[in-house]
Amino acid sequence: MAVNEQDVEKIVRQILNEIGGSPAAPASYSSTGSGQIPKTAHVAVLVDKERFEVKEYPIPPLGDDDILVRVEGCGVCGTDAHEFKRDPFDLIPVALGHEGTGEIVAMGKNVRKDSAGKDLHIGDKVVTCMIFRDDPEITMFDLNKQNVGDADVYGLLPDDDYHLNGWFSDYIFIRGGSTIFNVSDLDLDSRILIEPSAVLVHAVERAKTTGILKFNSRVAVQGCGPIGLLCIAVLRTMGIENITAVDGNAGRLEFAKRLGASKTVNFNDYQGIEALTKGVSDSFGGHLADFAFQCTGNPKAHSNIYKFIRNGGGLCELGFFVNGGDAQINPHFDLCSKEINLVGSWVYTLRDYGTTFDFLKRAKGIGLPVSELITHRFPLQDINEALKTNLAMTGLKIAVIINQ
Repeated sequence: MAVNEQDVEKIVRQILNEIGGSPAAPASYSSTGSGQIPKTAHVAVLVDKERFEVKEYPIPPLGDDDILVRVEGCGVCGTDAHEFKRDPFDLIPVALGHEGTGEIVAMGKNVRKDSAGKDLHIGDKVVTCMIFRDDPEITMFDLNKQNVGDADVYGLLPDDDYHLNGWFSDYIFIRGGSTIFNVSDLDLDSRILIEPSAVLVHAVERAKTTGILKFNSRVAVQGCGPIGLLCIAVLRTMGIENITAVDGNAGRLEFAKRLGASKTVNFNDYQGIEALTKGVSDSFGGHLADFAFQCTGNPKAHSNIYKFIRNGGGLCELGFFVNGGDAQINPHFDLCSKEINLVGSWVYTLRDYGTTFDFLKRAKGIGLPVSELITHRFPLQDINEALKTNLAMTGLKIAVIINQ
């Protein structure tokens, strides 16, 4: 009797189940609920400034601690845009994309649970966070304050023999030592927004350390790109209602209201910092802000925002993800005499991811249209256009949608 390949696979799996084992995915990768896994993957590789090429690479054999994920989508981050335009991290050639999510299609035999202790199975929807290959003792449950700056991140890895290192791809190879989270209870748009949302969850946690941020705080958020808008949404889910958004784009300011801002200030309507400060003060009924978040990455905006804050108030600076240049302030008038409580925030810690999942559920629960931040969706083959759209600031959140 002839036995075909599918019969052999079925017999092997039955034997392994009977002896209590769990089969590692073979190098050729068997079929899954999503269909047959191909032998190769398509990866968008930044080969030169402002030029991606979609390349085809073999999918590597799966190790006992590895996971193969079929990518469903990935957001375009400002960091991707900086790398696309000028390669500040000197990574070219590189597979970018770190705001991604997808479905597990194969797992090594040692993979059982995610980084929060939740069971993992083929078919689960997942996101990654950090790769702590050099410090495996850091877990979801310790009290570390280490942020992602001291770890590796998929989408910002130097190219190597794996190649499937970024989420701008139809498959990504997650290696042992990585953090991974089962987020099957979130829809695709929410999953794409996890990484940028974690940036704001971390920033608000940093702001809370000052003891100033409270339910009745007057809060100014300067900059209404995706980061500033998500900042407003996080604050609103916390119960803070007196929020003023400051930006120069009328459309973004209007969306800021939908995400929870009570007032908006368009800086184009004011001549000079004194007039702009009065505009912010007027939005709070003649008071300066108790706390402010600076989300622009613009040195002039950083210099201005001190003026918006009351004596003894607080400021969280989170806009400078890369070196945006020096900002000029007067330390006496802007910082010391006002006794401003200043905190910096840069990306997130591992623990912030767990909080972010609940933020996204809460935001949806109270009717905030967070998913509408994603204004443009591109297929993988149009990756160059996606990055150019991001740089042109013609939309809010740009996403690359794959395998849908």
